[in-house]
Amino acid sequence: MMEQNVRPVVLAPVLMFYEPMRKIIHIDMDAFYASIEQRDNPELRGKPVAVGSAAKRGVVAAASYEARVFGVRSAMPSATAQRKCPELLFVPPRFDVYRAVSKEIQEIFHAYTPLVEPLSLDEAYLDVTENLRGIPTASETAAEIRARILEQTGLTASAGVSYNKFLAKLASDQKKPNGQFVVTPNQGPGFVEGLPVERFHGVGPVTAEKMRALGIHTGTDLKRQTLAFLEEHFGKSGAWYYGIARGKDSRAVVPNRERKSSGSETTFSDDLFAATDIEAGICAMAEDVWAWCEKTATYGHTVTVKVKYADFRLITRSRTVSMPVATQSKLRELSVALVRTVYPVTVGVRLVGVSVSKLASVDQTIPQLELELLGEE
Repeated sequence: MMEQNVRPVVLAPVLMFYEPMRKIIHIDMDAFYASIEQRDNPELRGKPVAVGSAAKRGVVAAASYEARVFGVRSAMPSATAQRKCPELLFVPPRFDVYRAVSKEIQEIFHAYTPLVEPLSLDEAYLDVTENLRGIPTASETAAEIRARILEQTGLTASAGVSYNKFLAKLASDQKKPNGQFVVTPNQGPGFVEGLPVERFHGVGPVTAEKMRALGIHTGTDLKRQTLAFLEEHFGKSGAWYYGIARGKDSRAVVPNRERKSSGSETTFSDDLFAATDIEAGICAMAEDVWAWCEKTATYGHTVTVKVKYADFRLITRSRTVSMPVATQSKLRELSVALVRTVYPVTVGVRLVGVSVSKLASVDQTIPQLELELLGEE
């Protein structure tokens, strides 16, 4: 028997790339506009409130949870809302206040991750896969963020936690108000199957009606359809529906702006009146901000001090200097000088904060400092 020469089969190495499992949080403030009105006016607390106009052709911009019990919803004609809830109290919107509070909340988000994608004044996605605080789980991160929001603004937020944006947003509705819900990778597909298609992002009333006409009522029904079937009936959106029916969403959290400032703030356990106590808090916050400046080699031209009183009134004081604030002592000096402009304190101080803005990198800062030193010689 002839011996056959058998050539060994050499298998080319297969390179497999795995994306790390992402940790996504969707934060949604609870009845944001109405809750701010109830926070700022104690007489409205516990009562059905609508933000908007009671005029004949008015529209409800937002409704408190007390009003929602009666079926009052945002975008509802005011006349309809009043018929549903005769005791409904209308308050005019204060969008400048809502924007200011939203900015406070965004600052809290950025203390945990630079990957923040605001959707509106009252909701945002956060990618906390590598959060700045080193918190091991997204669930713990979300709980801490919600606690800070409540502590600093007096408002509650709900959170959804999952491994993609689609599921995180669905999850944030599960335990409203003031709740938190987690959908793990093992739970994702099953979680979607039991939900009505109206709950899905990208499925509006018209699409939902079309799906029902095709016998698609739940995630399970949607999952039964082939990609070809969905593309035939829904065009380019068919691939999206095919993916979300399986709990899949590859969209990244995309911040829509460069970081323009960095700050730190703290809420005191007791309201402060003494200047020494307030300034100690300011100095501690200035040290936190300076740690960030050193870590990122970024410095600010503008220093801002924030003071919030026990009645939630908020004031800020800022100073802009020609040279970036490139030393810790200078940052502390400017911060203390700014907070002293709010004295005397007649209402207790519950929160103080320090931030830097008009940022410059170390490459921009060093030449400027050298020029300043040359000018002093």
